[in-house]
Amino acid sequence: MSNPRWKQRPPGSNWGDFGADDQLGRLNLITPEKLKQGLAEVQDGRAFCLSLPLDYPGGSALNPNRHPPILRPTLRRGKVNVNCQLGELEPGRPDVLSDDLAILHLQYSTQWDGLPHVGSMFDVFGDGKLRPVYYNGYAAGTDLIGPADVADAGLPPNIKPESTSCARALGIEHMAQTCVQGRAAMIDLRAHYGDGHTLIGYEELMRVLDKDGVEIEAGDIVCIHTGFADVVLGMNRQPDPAVLKQSCAVLDGRDERLLQWITDSNLAAIATDNYAVEAYPARDDDHCCASLPLHEHCLFKLGVHLGELWHLTPLAAWLRARGRYRFLLTAPPLKLPGAFASPVTPVATV
Repeated sequence: MSNPRWKQRPPGSNWGDFGADDQLGRLNLITPEKLKQGLAEVQDGRAFCLSLPLDYPGGSALNPNRHPPILRPTLRRGKVNVNCQLGELEPGRPDVLSDDLAILHLQYSTQWDGLPHVGSMFDVFGDGKLRPVYYNGYAAGTDLIGPADVADAGLPPNIKPESTSCARALGIEHMAQTCVQGRAAMIDLRAHYGDGHTLIGYEELMRVLDKDGVEIEAGDIVCIHTGFADVVLGMNRQPDPAVLKQSCAVLDGRDERLLQWITDSNLAAIATDNYAVEAYPARDDDHCCASLPLHEHCLFKLGVHLGELWHLTPLAAWLRARGRYRFLLTAPPLKLPGAFASPVTPVATV
């Protein structure tokens, strides 16, 4: 199997399995049948919002590269366009108008990691040369572009009214087009491991699935409840990284059997309520391999989108009290062409 973008694919990857030019990855497994399975889980007619307020976690202590959203009013004919009395511009008009804009770091709060978020250096042509590529061999500099000048990145004092980066392939708009609606399954790590920091590998995860009778089937979206977002909420926008580092269960991205389970289960996507899905820095990090091995495995090799900082605690508690773990999930990202990731307001319907 080969492709104009690659002659060999990474070991354990599924590049090409969904088509030479696939940009959806495992979302292809959310078929009409999977949607009907999700709809069949709606019994009580109750919905849960699974998003944190988008100004959480607060500040930039957890990631200096990401900042809280900024809201500002627009201008209307030279006037500040908040509580703008239109009669001052058009005598006789009673309208009072407010219009605003947002500056959003797309991965600051509740989010989907898009497939362009993490790639890897890989010898796609078998010529001994490592190249920066992403899922299905889409190439840095060709399919994903960005500026060379740091003045065109971040938020300089005078922001140019233009975009300077773009995922020409794999952009989050492809994910949005699918609607990301289907059957989801909750894995409740917090119920078994509490709020202490616990590294969860394959064996620990299997024990939870066995005790709770959870079965993950092909095309299911897996939600993993650790309680981390609940701890973040309790910090009231003043997160303490030292405390959070010692809080809650987290997946061990270095556990090869865990990564193989993600492959073998044919799950469609993973969403967790913690900061990076996996422990970061990863266990035994000696710079020999990926710093985010689960991200590399999911986003780069398999096309498995990752959700982070979802607010799962109320839903997890409700499901556990009723002996349930499946529900209908609706979680499309913003349909923002060329974006690498997106905020999301997921809705669980039970």
